[in-house]
Amino acid sequence: MITAQQYPVDGAGLGLRRALMSPLSSLSEDDISFMEVAPENWINVGGRFGRQFREYTERFPFICHGLSLSIGSPAPLDWDLLKNVKTFLADHNILAYSEHLSYCSDKGHLYDLLPIPFTEAAVLHVADRIRQIQDYLEQPLIIENASYYAAPQQEMSEINFLRAVLEEADCQLLLDVNNIYVNSINHGYDAEEFLLSIPQQRIAYGHIAGHFVEAEDLRVDTHGADVIDPVWALLAKAYEQFGAFPTLLERDFNIPPVDELLREVNVIRDLQASVVDDTGVEAIQVDAKELSAEEIV
Repeated sequence: MITAQQYPVDGAGLGLRRALMSPLSSLSEDDISFMEVAPENWINVGGRFGRQFREYTERFPFICHGLSLSIGSPAPLDWDLLKNVKTFLADHNILAYSEHLSYCSDKGHLYDLLPIPFTEAAVLHVADRIRQIQDYLEQPLIIENASYYAAPQQEMSEINFLRAVLEEADCQLLLDVNNIYVNSINHGYDAEEFLLSIPQQRIAYGHIAGHFVEAEDLRVDTHGADVIDPVWALLAKAYEQFGAFPTLLERDFNIPPVDELLREVNVIRDLQASVVDDTGVEAIQVDAKELSAEEIV
């Protein structure tokens, strides 16, 4: 038999931002299954915010989604940051740690997430860094398919690059459905075809978010708007193909009232429920050729 995918969390989650600390204080896991934060925003934070954050991590399952590890950078890994992250994960019982498949530093911090060249050399460089990080943290590193607006030195397609990194590094994937949609518009590929090429056994959890329409052929991944219908449809297709993996709503600014956020969280829940059959078992489709011998018993 094929072993079902094991996820660090389950259900429908929401990113915790400082602006939401008070508005979400009365909620429970009945409302939000898990939460996510950027560790850089909370490491060494004390006082009132530190106490509030501790209250959340004691009540909800948490995942961390990093901003500045700079996986693809030519600069050395930031071992001081990794030391702080490792301590932070342990102190707050964080269940998983993810980062962007991009880079944001060289000889200084660039304050933006830039695309890694889609080349064989970059695959080997990135995979080596991911393996080092996983060995140091003593846990998997989950990498996110990133949005990007240029493809410098491109020798491979985005999906082939992503698959090669996952395989070479032997790491997990944070499947960002909105990023697939945004990139498909900006770079002229079929979003559903890309989605169906994702290796199911690598998925750890998912993201969904809103974006900004800059032009007919340009979308900007802002996390500052409601999720649009085509992105919801792509998430539904992902669940149909892979089963109801845990998925988190990202909202970074233009944050609406809690009731509106929960409405979108509940759309995730409804879509997840739609792929569960009458016996309560998720209908997970797995392509056997994607599985290693160790995963088939």
